[in-house]
Amino acid sequence: MTLAPLSPAPPDTPPLDPTAEHARQQLLQELSKAQYQPGRPTVPTLITDRLSAWFQNLIDWINSLFSGGALGPGSGTVIVVVVISLAVIAALIVGFILFGVPRLNQRSKSLGALFGDEDDRDSTTLRRAAERAAAAGDYTIAIEEEFRSIARGLSERTVVTTFPGTTAHGFAVEASASFPPHAAALAIAADAFDSVRYLGGAGTETDWLAMRSLEESLRKTRPLLDLVDA
Repeated sequence: MTLAPLSPAPPDTPPLDPTAEHARQQLLQELSKAQYQPGRPTVPTLITDRLSAWFQNLIDWINSLFSGGALGPGSGTVIVVVVISLAVIAALIVGFILFGVPRLNQRSKSLGALFGDEDDRDSTTLRRAAERAAAAGDYTIAIEEEFRSIARGLSERTVVTTFPGTTAHGFAVEASASFPPHAAALAIAADAFDSVRYLGGAGTETDWLAMRSLEESLRKTRPLLDLVDA
């Protein structure tokens, strides 16, 4: 009976009696696989962990000072203030790292294009511009600025959001949903704005006074949504 020759072992098959060096290489190769690798912490996690460890070390150091009697009378208050201050600073640093720089002014999001024009003025600036124009007898400009002041004011209050394509009447309709008693006055104000801004109409003192009264009333009135929530 003739035995079949043994097939050669695959090239990557380890020898049955490996040398010490070969065994070490095989172990390193096995341990380098993904399942043996610990999860890598994120940068914010590392920073938070290190700050926590630093703060704990600070507490331990302070405790050692108290336990050793190295501090004199009245020094405990100073230490507590220092620790609280450092803790606040550390919390602020972590907050900036994790959440970024806070938005300093919510009103800044409401600035920009307004009824076809780029305009970064706030509602107060627009209202004062309208008053100056009216004082000079230019009621056309006064009406334009007053209506823009109304729109910018409601945008700053996050009652109505204006976009580059928002029209005067579109704004009036949206604002009327939050101020139903002022719906008619808002529609009239939008007509007056379109007349002087696009149709070549001349502004009148009567129209401006009516628009100024509307602006004052809206500024002092809570929107319908706020009343429902209350």
